[in-house]
Amino acid sequence: MNDTGLLPEGFHDRLPPAADGLRRFEGAVLGVAHGYGYEQVDPPLAEFEAGLAGRLKGTAATDAVRFVDPVSQRTLAIRPDITAQVARIAATRMGHHPRPVRLSYAGPVLKLRAGELAPRRASRQMGAELIGLDSVGAAIEIVTVAVEALAAAGVTGISIDFTLPDLVATLAGDPPGPQHDALIAALDAKDAGRVAAIDPAYLPLVEAAGPFDPALARLRATDQAGRLTSRLDAIEAVAATLRGRVAVTLDPTERHGFEYQSWLGFSLFAHGVLGEIGRGGSYTVCHVDGREEPAVGFSLYADALLDAGLGAKDRRRLFLPLGTDPADAARLRGEGWVTVAALEADDTPEAQLCTHRWADGTVIPLA
Repeated sequence: MNDTGLLPEGFHDRLPPAADGLRRFEGAVLGVAHGYGYEQVDPPLAEFEAGLAGRLKGTAATDAVRFVDPVSQRTLAIRPDITAQVARIAATRMGHHPRPVRLSYAGPVLKLRAGELAPRRASRQMGAELIGLDSVGAAIEIVTVAVEALAAAGVTGISIDFTLPDLVATLAGDPPGPQHDALIAALDAKDAGRVAAIDPAYLPLVEAAGPFDPALARLRATDQAGRLTSRLDAIEAVAATLRGRVAVTLDPTERHGFEYQSWLGFSLFAHGVLGEIGRGGSYTVCHVDGREEPAVGFSLYADALLDAGLGAKDRRRLFLPLGTDPADAARLRGEGWVTVAALEADDTPEAQLCTHRWADGTVIPLA
């Protein structure tokens, strides 16, 4: 078969200038995280499946591409998410580190299957994790870093949607009733009729969604027994730090994508961008000795933002004719120019996609 340059379904090349946009985006995000003390780690693309599965409480590596390592003859998994790898590093290689430990990351991930609304299987993920605490203060810091990182990367019209992933489990008590799974499914689908048929006491939860303040007030009104008071106070404290900076909403029963989050979850959106641009919340890291450790963090997804034009920057490429003094070229690069040197006498600015040319010691814009 002839090589047509086609890639498998769900895979894509990122060409110039989008790849340069990705570099700038990741640099801005990781730069903000670093300023808050989040040091970068760089885990491998694949590792032993056993090291990924179950590292985060309530999860397994079900979305990972697996293969047998020809060297060890053990099953390896290509990471579908980097959070579990950061949790592994914090629990093992950095287990001796004083808590909380702040770590950031960026890299490619690969999912076994793509969703209908997110057809990519291969994508870029970046984020920050705070291991050792999931307190209100820790959550405020993580949300702040996420919002500031997006703003530094040039994202505008940011909104954040909070959820309480274990809300229904908390209300149901232990053990949950026989209709628990059906109730969860009905709440996930926002199917008020099914919820009312299963247990009408949960119907107000469907209605307690929307702009944060009125939604929280409706949720408080449903909590006659006060079982959610501390939890609602906590999420209100986190949301209060965002007032006037981003739009804030509440969807207390949203669980899709929050399978391993505990008391807090949030999704990030941006005006003009289809779907989520990030997600985060509190979760539990599982150690091999059975110990559990609280954590909170966020992940950002660059692909949707790049598709929407984020990171795009007007090219400023300066054509240097054959024989240009290297000292002049170095000085121009120091001034911020991208210099493209002619390697042959008949080379032209147009052929090198340049916007300016260097002639007689002067930068001349091209029409």
